Amino acid sequence: MRIFFTSLVLFLCFVAQESLAQTCTALGQNPQTAFPVCGTTVFNQSSVAICGDRQVPSPCTSATVTLTDKNPYWYKFTCFTSGTLGFLITPNNLGDDYDWQLFDVTGRNPTDIYNDISLFVACNWSGESGLTGASSSGSGLILCAGPGVPLFSSMPTIIQGHQYLLLISHFTDSQSGYALSFQGGSASITDPKEPHLESAAAVCDGTVVTIKLNKKIKCKSIAANGTDFSINTPIANIVSAVGNGCTSGFDADSIKLVLNNPLPAGNYVITMQTGTDVNTLLDNCDRFIPVGEQIPLTVYPVVPTPMDSLTKPACAPQTLQLVFRKPIRCNSIEPNGTDFIVSGNYPVTVLSANGNCVNGVSSTIVVKLSAPLQQAGNFQIKLTTGTDGNTLIDECGQQTPAGETLFFTIKDTVNANFNFNISLGCEEDIVAYSHNGANTVNSWLWTFDNQITSNQQNPTITYSVFGNHIAQLIVSNGTCKDTTQSDVFLRNTLKAGFEGPSVVCPNDVAVFKDTSIGDIRYWDWNLGNGTASYVGNPPPQQYVVSGSNYNVPVQLIVENDIGCKDTAIANLAVVWNCYIAVPSAFTPNFDGLNDYLYPVNAYKAQDLHFSVYNRFGQRVFYSNNWTKKWDGTFKGKKADAGTYVWMLQYYNPDLNQKIDQKGTVVLIR
Repeated sequence: MRIFFTSLVLFLCFVAQESLAQTCTALGQNPQTAFPVCGTTVFNQSSVAICGDRQVPSPCTSATVTLTDKNPYWYKFTCFTSGTLGFLITPNNLGDDYDWQLFDVTGRNPTDIYNDISLFVACNWSGESGLTGASSSGSGLILCAGPGVPLFSSMPTIIQGHQYLLLISHFTDSQSGYALSFQGGSASITDPKEPHLESAAAVCDGTVVTIKLNKKIKCKSIAANGTDFSINTPIANIVSAVGNGCTSGFDADSIKLVLNNPLPAGNYVITMQTGTDVNTLLDNCDRFIPVGEQIPLTVYPVVPTPMDSLTKPACAPQTLQLVFRKPIRCNSIEPNGTDFIVSGNYPVTVLSANGNCVNGVSSTIVVKLSAPLQQAGNFQIKLTTGTDGNTLIDECGQQTPAGETLFFTIKDTVNANFNFNISLGCEEDIVAYSHNGANTVNSWLWTFDNQITSNQQNPTITYSVFGNHIAQLIVSNGTCKDTTQSDVFLRNTLKAGFEGPSVVCPNDVAVFKDTSIGDIRYWDWNLGNGTASYVGNPPPQQYVVSGSNYNVPVQLIVENDIGCKDTAIANLAVVWNCYIAVPSAFTPNFDGLNDYLYPVNAYKAQDLHFSVYNRFGQRVFYSNNWTKKWDGTFKGKKADAGTYVWMLQYYNPDLNQKIDQKGTVVLIR
């Protein structure tokens, strides 16, 4: 009864803890808000919130095992020196079970770890409690869930310049925390760069100043009242400071300072000092920007923002992108495009205009035209007063004067169609390719058969293999591009060949058929019997039969329309006897006389089957090729002397019938 009660209590506690699990919202609990790591710092997490349980791809995942980021915290770092990574996770309560997995997220979105197993580097999901991590005594880079699994994995090798994420998952729902320290490995994850001020820029009248740093510093080291900084003028004081991105992260590489009064145009100096938080600015390794470090600040007169520049128009553009040195208020951009007039070599109508607005301002404006500009020409875009009663107003409230103009050039669209001229040869063909270079084309990229390339306008290619080839051309005039592909057929393939019998029996005629390939205009047959022929298929031929077999060569020379020649030769066997017979005896003693048994003279037999049986009815030999002969052995041993039965079946084409024969043969030893 006690055992049951205890189990019930544990179950209810587990259900209660699970019901508390929720979406992770605190900084550090998601991969995109991971703690930045300094390799010399011990990270103390006093408590662990119950949240998460999102599935994490891992080599340990199986049909019965699902791994999740249960009650997680994430840590991010860059490798500055390649080597092995060692670290130690020390639970505040050694009875807690902590797990971890390391990911390489170089060039990737941090949330990709939830769906891309290729980012995996190493892990330890042991079911045991106590200290865990990666060390020289570890037993592998992949240690999976379950009791008895070692708590320490091998130290993974990390690569200089790569970015990594370390997940620490708290399997135990006690909310007790841990300490994380990096030790024992040969890699360095500590940024060697010292923190410094990099630049300062005033916005509008100088009431807002942006400080750029050479690296990220801790958000918590920024004094919110701005006392980390001073400015060398009695006209205004710095009253607040906010790190860019500090609301959603731990560090920032720029800071916005707010002053209590505008600054007149002129040159100033921003100086680093110890703030009311008793420090200057600290990087993630707690290295500080020195007290007294200075950065110059120039406040420019507040003047209207000009029409600064125009992004180079694309090929056949239907939009133009204007770029401004100061952000433009989005509510000053007339959506119907009447702030702009475009004119040039041919009529152009503006349809609309819009900005890429963030916080009500945009540094770019996209002007949409009624149709693409496909023909070459010189154009201008001029600022005018729109139907909203103004031109453009920048973030400082200054209106850009009407009439400001930017000039631009449109290039023609291009055509990659090309011509080619083929010079046929017997061994090689030469193909001269050409492109007309129209519409200021100045770049050619030819690719032939996906292998050979050329940047010439008019290349010449030599082919030793005839038939079909592929040529592709990509042309560009620096703005517009076009691609064309064409098949090039080299028609002078020439291959001599013919069909005919390999054996001629007495009173038979031999029929030869030309199978040559190519545009053939001339045939020259030497038929081996003293006869020549000059047509594609010569008349049937007869051959003199003598008292023994002999071979004659049959030759065909073909010539195509451009004078190229090729030759085919085949041997023809003229036999004196084609009567099929099986000997009545044979002596397999290998003296060169009657050593084999087979159906002799079966030159014309088709679908032949020859079998030999011993007196017990066992088949001791079989062949469907009459030239394959029985040597008097059975299962690798000499067959006994005596009488054997043979059976022969074949099709006789002369008689147009199937022949079945049976007889006996004596094997003599």
